Amino acid sequence: MNWALYLQSLCGGFLIGGAAALFLLLNGRIAGISGILGSVLEPRSAQTSTNLLFLLGLLLGPLVYALLAGHLPRVDIAAGAGTLVLGGFLVGFGTRLGSGCTSGHGVCGLARLSPRSFAAVGVFMAAAIVTVFVTRHLLSAGVS
Repeated sequence: MNWALYLQSLCGGFLIGGAAALFLLLNGRIAGISGILGSVLEPRSAQTSTNLLFLLGLLLGPLVYALLAGHLPRVDIAAGAGTLVLGGFLVGFGTRLGSGCTSGHGVCGLARLSPRSFAAVGVFMAAAIVTVFVTRHLLSAGVS
């Protein structure tokens, strides 16, 4: 059993939850990434600088990890560029359709016991389960 991996995951969860709680306490707003990114792309409030700093922190996170660990984590992506682009568009569409993303609904909304977030996360999970089943068991069944 790889305890280091579990410890890294646990620390990551604490950091995500802590950052979301701190963002809510300091700004009175949910740390939903799609909403934060959307407000930066369509600036219409005084929160733009706060949102830019939040996004900058997301982008700098891997660099801080590399400084502390001495390397970036290994990431293996088995999908092609077309699949990744299509997936990105589908996630963006779903984010708009669901009025939020997994960070807003899954991390912040569930913690606030929001019925809308419970419904959204249920739909996210069901779609993910069906997608994995279809791509791994039905579409790849004829491929050997």
